[in-house]
Amino acid sequence: MKLIHTIKELRAELDIQRSAGKKIGLVPTMGALHAGHASLVKLAVAENDVVVVSDFVNPTQFNDQNDLLKYPRTLEADCELLEKEGADYVFAPSVEEVYPEPDTRQFSYAPLDTVMEGKYRPGHFNGVCQIVSKLFMMVEPDKAYFGEKDFQQLAIIREMVKQMAFPIQIVGCPIVRESDGLALSSRNARLSDAERVQALNISKTLFNSKEFALSHSVAETQAYVEESIADSEGLELEYFEIVDGLTLQKISNWDDSAYVVGCITVYCGDVRLIDNIKYKEQ
Repeated sequence: MKLIHTIKELRAELDIQRSAGKKIGLVPTMGALHAGHASLVKLAVAENDVVVVSDFVNPTQFNDQNDLLKYPRTLEADCELLEKEGADYVFAPSVEEVYPEPDTRQFSYAPLDTVMEGKYRPGHFNGVCQIVSKLFMMVEPDKAYFGEKDFQQLAIIREMVKQMAFPIQIVGCPIVRESDGLALSSRNARLSDAERVQALNISKTLFNSKEFALSHSVAETQAYVEESIADSEGLELEYFEIVDGLTLQKISNWDDSAYVVGCITVYCGDVRLIDNIKYKEQ
């Protein structure tokens, strides 16, 4: 495995691989890697000849500078995990390498990017599209892998690829959870022991709501989740929305869509955690 810090070296390496007819897979990450990321890398290794993992905390997608400063950075440990999983290249550029000048591009994929995270984190998805489009142009992968925990992000990236005509297959990968149900996240490292226990009520509530939804309406299920989180010590709900899995628009009745997802964001202390549950799958 090779660690690369510059775009020039990355392109030179990949040009050689591409000219040899190798298929290239890309796993974009912000580092602080865990078993969820490892599952993406494993799939990428299985489906491609060469796998590139980017390890870059992208400043343009943070609308809260304190969140950017607190985001964990663990490149050495990340490289150990990636080598074990069979990645070929780790691309860990500096901010100056990626943004030699400000990226003024504006991406708009309404209504996908104006609801949920788009509503509460203005500018976030514009920053995501800036960095992901840059990585696609730098790496020119055949396939790119993203986790379904960031469900809205995945939908927006699919739309960006469609509208920008990138010849890239986007592969969505299932949420990876701890044995007790907590969705894996780099932010989990910031939870205290007590908060880690409190955070379990997020996934527990979602799992219970799936059973609850079988005999209750959308509105009743919405209220059930909101009340369950409100009654959970240490948790503060930012939003919970039950949406069509393709359009990300709220539904009123279960028969409004064949693909229904509940998306949630909760603060546990000052750590912002996201999760989702599929009520109806495609």
